[in-house]
Amino acid sequence: MLSSMEKRKIQLGGEEKLFLRHYISKGSHSARSIRRARMLLLLDEGSKNQKQIALDCNCSEGTVTNLVKRYAECKGLVKQVLEEKPRSGQPTIITAELEANITALACCGKGPDGRSSWTLDLMADKMVKDGLAVHLSYETVGKVLKKANSSPGLKSSGASLR
Repeated sequence: MLSSMEKRKIQLGGEEKLFLRHYISKGSHSARSIRRARMLLLLDEGSKNQKQIALDCNCSEGTVTNLVKRYAECKGLVKQVLEEKPRSGQPTIITAELEANITALACCGKGPDGRSSWTLDLMADKMVKDGLAVHLSYETVGKVLKKANSSPGLKSSGASLR
């Protein structure tokens, strides 16, 4: 008995096949989208099962299954099937305001409590205490200063390593 995935057939029209062949051979597209286009063409041929297509396209069988599901979700709109869905990702904790404050603090010269300069830890703690960040590590402060070309080891920056 055939599984529900193998019952779903992908039937492409002439224009869609032409579009996919052109998509694969021309332009600069991501490797994933080109792989999806190849899989759609192979699924349309119907001569191979999903396992064989996965081997031919150097991917897992689950990838082929997910492509068939996505084709059904997109109601056969090939361009939508090829595109990546947006990923949420982790939002950045560094804002322009935070960068400016870190850089200004590093360049101000005198450190807190009679210290000669700010350490990365002290700068991170101050940014959190001032409410500019929920949490901030000394490593992140170091990256911000490096980006701003203000090395914490330089005397001109006003900051020192931990």
